Amino acid sequence: MTDARLRRGRGSLAVGFFVQGVTFALLVTRIPAIQDQYGISDGLLPAFLAAVPILAGVASVVTEKVVARVGPAVVLRWAQPFLLLALLAVGLGSGLWQAAIALGLFGLIVGALDASMNMLGVSLQQAYGRSIMLGFHASYSLGGIAGASLAWVGAHWHLSLFTSYLPMVAVALPVVLVGSRWYVAGGDPGAAGAGQGQGSGVVFKVLLPLCLVMTFAYIGDSTVSNWSAKYLQDVLGSSEELATVPYNAYMMTTLLGRAVGDFGVRRFGAAVVVRAGAVVAGLGFAAVAVAPGAWAGIAGFTVLGLGLSVLVPQTFAAAGRLFPGASDAAVARLNVFNYVGFLVGSPLVGALGDAWSYRGAMLVPMVLVLVTVVYATSFGTRKARYGGGHEQPRTVDVG
Repeated sequence: MTDARLRRGRGSLAVGFFVQGVTFALLVTRIPAIQDQYGISDGLLPAFLAAVPILAGVASVVTEKVVARVGPAVVLRWAQPFLLLALLAVGLGSGLWQAAIALGLFGLIVGALDASMNMLGVSLQQAYGRSIMLGFHASYSLGGIAGASLAWVGAHWHLSLFTSYLPMVAVALPVVLVGSRWYVAGGDPGAAGAGQGQGSGVVFKVLLPLCLVMTFAYIGDSTVSNWSAKYLQDVLGSSEELATVPYNAYMMTTLLGRAVGDFGVRRFGAAVVVRAGAVVAGLGFAAVAVAPGAWAGIAGFTVLGLGLSVLVPQTFAAAGRLFPGASDAAVARLNVFNYVGFLVGSPLVGALGDAWSYRGAMLVPMVLVLVTVVYATSFGTRKARYGGGHEQPRTVDVG
């Protein structure tokens, strides 16, 4: 495959990650507004939040089978435009059944999109022969910042959800349709060939430590995305407008961590970067739990973003190194634990917040993220090498 083709594929995929960041941020930072528009009670809200990752996990499993036939580029080409339309549908309804349909569609499509997007990223990293995966996730973070900023505008001017979502969808839809022409799998000599890996090459016991890290990382991430706005309003007494800021601040430091993370991996190795990220994330959760006011809480979420930023992209990259001949299947299975983390994290924080306190609830993801330090050797013990003759990460026996 020519260098020019790889560069176009890398650029178009980065745009796809950016649009996905915008889309997801516009959904999660307006959860209080979605709750108000559809009349979803506090008791029912965790069920709605849990339904999205359940359906996404199902879609990720199905995507593994579809990709084996048509390739991840084809799946991503169709999933992203439909996800934008699903976001628009979330802003249209008023009844609970309409919320259930719109959020259900969003969950199904986002599962296929996340899996295929990360499959392409891992395969391109293999083709490049160096760490570039954090760069794609940096584009996602940049999109998250843009989306959270748009959400702030919507909250500030008291715009309806549909009015807030429509301009972004109108701009992003043609962008992803055009950009998808250059999607390419790095391990495939064709533009959008079929998936290169079969599930039979994936040994789950070897993949399991990475699955646990993915779960813990997304419990932490879902705590921020689903509860940061509500935490600031209900616990720290902020306005609805200010409540959109923590996710934006979180995404800004996530962007910073991912922008420099590839250099850190090349210099120190993935295991060192992952350990450092877990410790910093733990400190961020602790700061949120004891924050005396809204701005102190925002500072805690800001530190948290810097720590969590490296965990997820490095987990996908490590799966690709562990199973270079079946990376699509490994990524699809690992991606399910993305949604396990969301499924566990959102109801767990909500249940603990209602039964105990939301401050105390923040300590649970703190402990789980710190457990990641134990599994860091699964990411490799020395400076990671990519391409030919890559070092196989040492695995941790989890029993």
